[in-house]
Amino acid sequence: MRRAVELTDVEGGCAEGPRVLLLPGLGARGAGFRALADQLTAIARPVLVEYPEGEHAACGARALAEQVLRAGGTVDAIVASSFGGMVAAHLAAGGAAKGVAFLGSFTRTSHVGARGRLIAMMGPIAVLGRPGVVAASLAAWRPVPFAQVADVVPTTGLERLTTLRRAFAIHSEPPPPDLRPLKVSCVCIQGDRDVLVPPSTLERLAASLPEGTPRHLLRGAGHVPYFSHPEACARLLTPWLQALAPARNAAVGKGPTGLDADADLGSSAA
Repeated sequence: MRRAVELTDVEGGCAEGPRVLLLPGLGARGAGFRALADQLTAIARPVLVEYPEGEHAACGARALAEQVLRAGGTVDAIVASSFGGMVAAHLAAGGAAKGVAFLGSFTRTSHVGARGRLIAMMGPIAVLGRPGVVAASLAAWRPVPFAQVADVVPTTGLERLTTLRRAFAIHSEPPPPDLRPLKVSCVCIQGDRDVLVPPSTLERLAASLPEGTPRHLLRGAGHVPYFSHPEACARLLTPWLQALAPARNAAVGKGPTGLDADADLGSSAA
């Protein structure tokens, strides 16, 4: 059981490149970013992120952001999938990241449209529906090998219960601050076959981000383009990452949102 955020630096990363955290969605594993991380090592220093599990895990996006900040300090960039976009927005608004790439993602449930009001149902679905290879393949919009199903959907009892707690916590906390007025470099990538976060999310999300944020619609990609289309995602992310200079200082105090690298993680849990 993970009681805190775990970070894994991907071997072979570019020493002079930007440090980039790869944040998974609600019930996915950071290990699902492995193929994209390998594509990015030539120009960046990718870091896989695994969220805590169980009763002591931080539930809300802000609580998770505090844990990620404590584990990793400031970074140059964040690549976030789905619910991970909410975590990334808290970090960026708190000054802990210079840029965020949103992949099939959102920072507020309203960006997802009518489905946003039902997002808490992802928890009961994870517990009662016991998603497997069919659900994973639907999310990816292509067949997912059995050995990789756990990278896309929660497969263990502990992962499902943790997903339940996080899903219920989403509407119990204030959404992340608006990133539009901030000096944060952003980019959006959306699959046109995403059945969980619809393509219409792309425009609503972009409207909440700094003016001029690039938007990309990937043909044939589902909810996890970093998993199903790593090469295409890497091509789109490369110029954005190259424009982000390496961090000069890994230490951080309180940012505008009150995120604190020395926060008591126990008090952050719901």
